[in-house]
Amino acid sequence: MKYQNLLFDVDDTLLDFKAAEDQALKGLFKEIQHPLTDDVVNYFRVLNEKMWQRFELGQLDRQTLVNTRFTKLFAHYNEEVDGIRYERIYRAFLTQGHQLEPHAIELLNSLKDQFNLFIVSNGIATVQQQRLNDSGLVNYFKHIFVSEEVGYQKPRIEFFDFVAKTIAGFTPKNSLIIGDSLTSDIQGGTNAGIDSVWFNPALQPNHSTVSPTYQIDDLLDLKEIV
Repeated sequence: MKYQNLLFDVDDTLLDFKAAEDQALKGLFKEIQHPLTDDVVNYFRVLNEKMWQRFELGQLDRQTLVNTRFTKLFAHYNEEVDGIRYERIYRAFLTQGHQLEPHAIELLNSLKDQFNLFIVSNGIATVQQQRLNDSGLVNYFKHIFVSEEVGYQKPRIEFFDFVAKTIAGFTPKNSLIIGDSLTSDIQGGTNAGIDSVWFNPALQPNHSTVSPTYQIDDLLDLKEIV
């Protein structure tokens, strides 16, 4: 087998983050007794994605991101709020969101005895650990690498250097990264010289300069690659 170590992203790769995010936003807005409109949801998603992209580029630290995103959201609607408190409520609900992507368990069951499986995530460590526990995914993986604990985030080479030093027998050539994010997972693979699989179930066009080694729209298609 060409690949021995399979590095999986979590959100929108194994777990349905959009479903968890919807659940968390509904929980937050119900608790603060504020109407949640489609416009608010859409604005938050765009704002949040842009902030995470700035985090990936090292332009924004994680603490600032999570502690200001709700302040920025409500400021857009000319409201002043306690963004740190809202973040705490939102994160509590987000932690409860562990909806699986289609075929995730089936895929991992088919891989677990032949490959070394690892998690590589930019998410918040406590949130990701709880969601992986509650979803039943945690037992499939030999190690969970979260940028908050590694000290560097995907796609930085330092993140993957840490992964390489931690996994016995790891080489870029015998490893494969699987994720939904071109800027985080696929760019990270490129930076580290690791082949990559872009999980793209919606068949979105790639308008970036980032080129994955492979592309799939169903998780089970990974079996044909490895």
